Amino acid sequence: MKHITRRNFMKRSLAVGAGLTIAPFARVRGANDDIRVAVVGINGRGGSHIGSFDKMDGVRIAGLCDIDLKVLENRARRFKDRNKPVEKYQDIRKLLDNKNIDAISIATTNHWHSLATIWACQAGKDVYVEKPASHNVYEGRKCVEAAAKYKRIVQHGTQSRASSGWARQAAAIASGKYGKLLVSKGYASKTRWSIGFKSIQEPPEHIDFDIWLGPARNQPYHGNLVHYNWHWFWDFGNGDIGNQGVHQMDIARWGIPNGTLPKSVISMGGRWVNSTEGKPPFTDQAQTPNCQLTVMDFGGPLLVFEVIGLNDRAGVDGKKYSRKVANEFYLEEGAIKGGKFYPKGSDKAENLVDVDVKMGPGGIFDNFIHCVRTRKREDLHANDLEAHLSSACCHLGNISYRLGEQVSGNTKPDVFDKHEEIG
Repeated sequence: MKHITRRNFMKRSLAVGAGLTIAPFARVRGANDDIRVAVVGINGRGGSHIGSFDKMDGVRIAGLCDIDLKVLENRARRFKDRNKPVEKYQDIRKLLDNKNIDAISIATTNHWHSLATIWACQAGKDVYVEKPASHNVYEGRKCVEAAAKYKRIVQHGTQSRASSGWARQAAAIASGKYGKLLVSKGYASKTRWSIGFKSIQEPPEHIDFDIWLGPARNQPYHGNLVHYNWHWFWDFGNGDIGNQGVHQMDIARWGIPNGTLPKSVISMGGRWVNSTEGKPPFTDQAQTPNCQLTVMDFGGPLLVFEVIGLNDRAGVDGKKYSRKVANEFYLEEGAIKGGKFYPKGSDKAENLVDVDVKMGPGGIFDNFIHCVRTRKREDLHANDLEAHLSSACCHLGNISYRLGEQVSGNTKPDVFDKHEEIG
C-alpha cells in the first residue's frame, strides 16, 4: 500500500474518480433476508462485535478481516466448527469488493477507523465503527460527508448513547429545572502501566504490517504496536482521552444543551511515574500522556476532563489515588452525580425531575441493525455527526496538549499544515 498523508488520502477518497478499486454497490435485500455483516479487526474489541451480532436473529456473520492471520484463522475456525463458515480477508479492500456483504463493523486501530468507514460507504455498506470515529478532526468531517453523500447508516461505538439513564440526565439538564449548567465534568482514569521498550524487528510472517500501517507514515515494526499498545503512539492512537475517554467525553458533551464544538480548548499533562518506589518518571516507549487535564469553553458551560492513569498505589503521603471513570454535572441549583440530584449545600440525593426521553430501540448493536433494516437514521443512538463531535473534542484536547497552547474549536487547516504531525 502506498503511504501518503492521511489528509491527502481523505481528499482522494472522496473525490470523483479517485481511482479506488471499490465499486459502489448495495445488495438488493428482501425484507426478511438476513443482514450479512463482516467484522474488521477481530483480535480485541472486535471479538465483542462478533459475539453481539452472532447472537442476533436475522443477522449472519458473513466475513472476518484481520491483518493477523493467526487471529483470523482462530476466529474463523470457531465458525467452521459450528458449520457456519465465513469468508476470510487480510485486506479490507477485498472484503469491500464482496457484493454480498451488507454492513461492516470496524474495530481496528484508531487511524484506520475513518478510512474504513469512508471506503465502506463508497462500497454501499452500512457501518458500525468503534470509538473514536476518527483519528483527527479532519477525518471526522469527511466521515460525516461520506455518510450523507452515499446515504449510509453509520453507528458509533459510544454505548452510553443507548442508556436511558444518561439520556434522562441530559434531558433533566436541558429542562432548566436546576438552573443553567456551569460545568460538565468527565473522568476517564484507569490504571495504565509502563509498556517498556520493544526493539525494532521484522514483522512476524503472519502479520501484514504494511496494511496495518495503512495511511500512517512508513516506519519499522516493533512489538509495542501490535496488538494493543498502539493506543499510546500518536500515529495510530489518541492516548486515553481518545480511548476510554471518548465514552465520558461523549456523555459530558451530551449534557451541554446544544453543545457541538467548544469555542476554545486548553490541555496540559505528561507521562509520569506510576509507582511508589522512587523510580524516575516513565521512560517507556509510549508517546501519549498518562495524565491529562483538559478544559473546554462552550460559550457558557465549561467541560472539564480528567485523565489520570496512575495505579492506585501512587499517591501523596501514603494516600492512595482513587481511580474514577464517571461524569458529573454542576448547575446553578446543585449537582447531578450518579443519576441523582444533590441540591446546593446538601449531601442528600433526590430523584431527577421526570422528563420525556425519546430514544431509538435496542442496545447499541441491535439499534444499528434496526436502522439498517428501516433506513431511519433518526433512530440511531450514536449517529455519525454525534460521533464526529465527541471524537473531535478529544482530538482538540490532544492538539492543545501537543502544541502547548490554547486552541480554537474551529481550528483552521493552516494549523495542521504547519504541524503535520498533529494533522
